Amino acid sequence: MKFTTVVLSAAAIAASVSSRPLLKRDVNSALIPQFGVTAGTNPDGTGNCDGINGANGKPILIPCQCPPPRDQFIQLLNQNVNAGFVINNPSVGISFPEDNSKASQLARLTAATVTLQNIHGPGQGCPQAATTFGAQAQAIEAGQDPASVANAPAPAPAPAPAKPAAPSTPAPAQGGVDPSLVPDFGVVAGTSPDGHGNCKGINNIDIPCACPPPRDTFIASLNANVAAGHAVHNPTVQLSFPTGNSKGDQQARINALLVTLQNINGPGQGCPAVSTVYGQLQQKINALPN
Repeated sequence: MKFTTVVLSAAAIAASVSSRPLLKRDVNSALIPQFGVTAGTNPDGTGNCDGINGANGKPILIPCQCPPPRDQFIQLLNQNVNAGFVINNPSVGISFPEDNSKASQLARLTAATVTLQNIHGPGQGCPQAATTFGAQAQAIEAGQDPASVANAPAPAPAPAPAKPAAPSTPAPAQGGVDPSLVPDFGVVAGTSPDGHGNCKGINNIDIPCACPPPRDTFIASLNANVAAGHAVHNPTVQLSFPTGNSKGDQQARINALLVTLQNINGPGQGCPAVSTVYGQLQQKINALPN
């Protein structure tokens, strides 16, 4: 009888121990890659700031809120690593090994990248171009020290923007944007997925696979913004959508498109300009004679 009591007590102890949740631990912060980009660099007044340089040597436009505050980023990274997947996009699994092998270094950069791109929800975060994570991964693949490319070159001060010509034709008072004046995105969402939430945008730049958004969703958001006279999700950013063909009208429209795109899910929470051809169109319009 005593023997039975001892056995039952041991079993009860084992059950009690096994029922306790496993302890979670934070990742080693020294192993978290640096962003290499400072949020809010060279703002253009429409929600765009400078990220890393693109293939043309010019900065890629990113939302000015990107990259996010580092403490916020690390907190979410810890949550994702402890869960074994991206909490805001559970289909994306991650790990954060702490040894110095090539595979482990790349796994850590992948964990950092998918956390960045899904920080506000599935596909709703900051683009990889808001960091030097891509360059650091290339350095690791080449057997080089990622610290050598961790910091992006200091950008040149942004030139004073040229004063746009006054729009000649006002937009309809209640939105009602003419869809024929909304250019195609020029990029298909979900192109060449890499399994980590990255797909390809303009010039093969990595963008969230959810970008660009569905066209009907985009036009509905654009109509709401135009009717309000500002970005509904970021009210400090004013916009208009005149219907004429002057340089000023075209500048105002492309600005409205970019602002809507970059704030479609919240302030600074949208898709980067490189998920469309709108940035390239803006450059062409700005080069037109006044």
